Amino acid sequence: MKSIIAAITFATLSLSYTPQAEASNIAQNLCDYVNVDNKSKLRSYLKSNKLKIRNVFDSISCNGQNLLEFAAAKNSTETGSMIIGKLSKKVVSSNLASIASTELALIAEKRVSS
Repeated sequence: MKSIIAAITFATLSLSYTPQAEASNIAQNLCDYVNVDNKSKLRSYLKSNKLKIRNVFDSISCNGQNLLEFAAAKNSTETGSMIIGKLSKKVVSSNLASIASTELALIAEKRVSS
């Protein structure tokens, strides 16, 4: 009887696990670090979760903007320049027009032209 209850409990807990909630937390944390322009925390968080900016860039949105646009809107030059350095030149050039920050736009133009 105890093993049946344990099996039912385990099955219920297994079905209630939502990986999407974990992904949402990851996105929220990345947006928070970009918002406060904390490059070291962003780098540490990516490393501890075994993530790369290139892999998550397309799937993360902060206030309806991608990470690079969000960094430019918040004047987060440290994290924005790190993101630009980690993305491919093709992705940076496709987002160049949407970068509102002059400083980040210059960094992005330099990255694309190199």
